Amino acid sequence: MPAIAARHFEGIQVGNTPLLDVSFAFPELGDKVKIVAKAEWANPGGSVKDRAGYFIIKDAIETGKLAGGRILLDSSSGNTGIAYAWLGARLGVKVALAVPGSISKHRRAILEAYGVELLFTDPLEGSDGAIREVRLMLKAEPDRYWYADQYSNPMTWRAHYETTGPEIFEQTGGKVTHFVAGLGTSGTFIGAGRRLRELKPAVRLVSMEPDGPMHGLEGLKHMETSIIPAIYDDSVADSRIQIATEEAQEAARTLGHRGGILLGPSGGANLAAALRLGRDLVAQGREAVIATVFADSGERYLGERFWQP
Repeated sequence: MPAIAARHFEGIQVGNTPLLDVSFAFPELGDKVKIVAKAEWANPGGSVKDRAGYFIIKDAIETGKLAGGRILLDSSSGNTGIAYAWLGARLGVKVALAVPGSISKHRRAILEAYGVELLFTDPLEGSDGAIREVRLMLKAEPDRYWYADQYSNPMTWRAHYETTGPEIFEQTGGKVTHFVAGLGTSGTFIGAGRRLRELKPAVRLVSMEPDGPMHGLEGLKHMETSIIPAIYDDSVADSRIQIATEEAQEAARTLGHRGGILLGPSGGANLAAALRLGRDLVAQGREAVIATVFADSGERYLGERFWQP
């Protein structure tokens, strides 16, 4: 790794985010079932995607993939792009992104503030449309870009295998019984799930995805109708939950009103899935510690209508 890059990596602190117990906001869970969640907005770029972004860029620099001034190219619906953006600015790596035209003005402003080259794609095609556009860009100028490809890059799941999984295990004192996470790139669920299963074979791994292709849960994929990420491994999940957009939004609003914690849509969806699982376990009279991930703060989405009941 070039000396300048090694020096610039010093002082970057990604991960080791707080684990919040949000059970108090949901009295129906009683005393036997707890829901805990990683507060990923504590990362420098404000989201869980800082973990994968850091691992992807560090690996690319160390292995020479960005040599010769190549531009890091990828698609993103927002948070991964922001992770690439601040890390690229810090490390002297140029970043180009294809993003759906529907991304919020707030996220666009952040990306532009970091100097990212942006190409906006058809909002109706979502993240898959941005993926297709990136592939065309790479084909047209293969010597200009290095395609980070968060959906296929093993560093995406490796980041969570090395950090998120062990953190959850340590912060629960090994008491975690279930891990619930949504599928976008699938990196969080696959990486953290694999590590938790190694650390505690009895842990139950529950994947979550939207309940249909036309959903409002930014960053999540309805796998049956989407381009399947190459890193996705459907054998990791012990069970699966589908969440409606409205159910995710209601969970986010409830935690805001009762708990003073603001979640983005994907965090709301993870919470909704954990709540559904938790209520089932209560009905069965079982004890559990359900861990999940709050990908980012709801402050990035305060302009969205879903905050209104």
